[in-house]
Amino acid sequence: MAWNTPGKNDDGGSGRDRRNNPWKPRRGNGGGLGDLFDNFRGMFGGGGGGGSPLRWIGLALVLWLAFNCFVLVAEQQRGVVLRFGQFSRILDPGPHFKLPWPVERVTKVAATQIKTFSDNVPILTSDENIVQVEINVQYRVNDAQKYLFGTRDADQMLQQAVLSTVREQVGRSDLDTVLGAREALAVSARQMLQKSLDAYRTGLVVTELNLPNARPPEEVKPAFDDVNSAQQDKDRLISEARAYAAKVVPEARGQAARVRTVSEGYKTAAIARATGDAERFSLLLDQYRNAPEVTRKRLWLETVQEVLADNRTIVGDGRQLIYVPMAKGSTASAAPTQPLLTPDMVAPTVTADPGDDIRPGRNPRSGEEAGR
Repeated sequence: MAWNTPGKNDDGGSGRDRRNNPWKPRRGNGGGLGDLFDNFRGMFGGGGGGGSPLRWIGLALVLWLAFNCFVLVAEQQRGVVLRFGQFSRILDPGPHFKLPWPVERVTKVAATQIKTFSDNVPILTSDENIVQVEINVQYRVNDAQKYLFGTRDADQMLQQAVLSTVREQVGRSDLDTVLGAREALAVSARQMLQKSLDAYRTGLVVTELNLPNARPPEEVKPAFDDVNSAQQDKDRLISEARAYAAKVVPEARGQAARVRTVSEGYKTAAIARATGDAERFSLLLDQYRNAPEVTRKRLWLETVQEVLADNRTIVGDGRQLIYVPMAKGSTASAAPTQPLLTPDMVAPTVTADPGDDIRPGRNPRSGEEAGR
């Protein structure tokens, strides 16, 4: 029965009427918050059986507000908060609260995910050759705000920038550089690509850029294979020549150092010998000036002794001597049959006055040349 049925008053009515009346205060509740809760309970059909549809609508509204204000950002994500469509803040990984929609809404961006772009494009080199270049790029999101709002489509912008950068770098190089020195091209292309992405405000950062393969078109591949074989032969010959040079050059330098050392030693010995001879001659000159006769005779005796020590003498006849030089260490069979000259036999022969000329080919007595 409804709480406002005509004919029922508050005093004479039953207790059931008072329970069905949400606006009539109850006895014993004490008023205050209890009355307020009773009013809300009455609005959503509380206290009666079945309930009103407003109760379920209100419950759904409360749950919607609770879930809409709570945001959980994963570790691999960043949350971009928009307030009435305008950028407000960035949410780091973890639980967060925000104003309900449509006041604020959150867009989650995969910030740590590594994305890949690969392509195989024909490019014209600086020496007017076409080469098929394989491109492999790895990148990730560095700035979530720029990634969403810096450009219309950051991923598409990166693909276009990659193709443009690689075409520019390869177009500045010749075919041999593209086929054999792609690492340097990849480094320069990566640096230029990053500058382009920063200028376009894409919010992306390039982690890796590789040019794993570059090959000529199929129509001219045999000719290029021959060129590659020749290049390999060239490199092999250069390596062998360098190895030979590394072996021969040190030996030549060692021989040159040895010859230089021997020459220096000979130079030092020759200078020392000449200096000694000069000093000896100076001393002999002083002695000759003091005692010319004794010095002359002494020099003559020393010369004869030196000649007789290195030669074997054959006695002729009379006072004439014949000197036959013999090599040291010769056998006895090569010796002459005549007896050797003894000191007693030499003594009368070598006697001479100090004033005689004893130069070779001169007569000691007369000073004239022999045979005249």
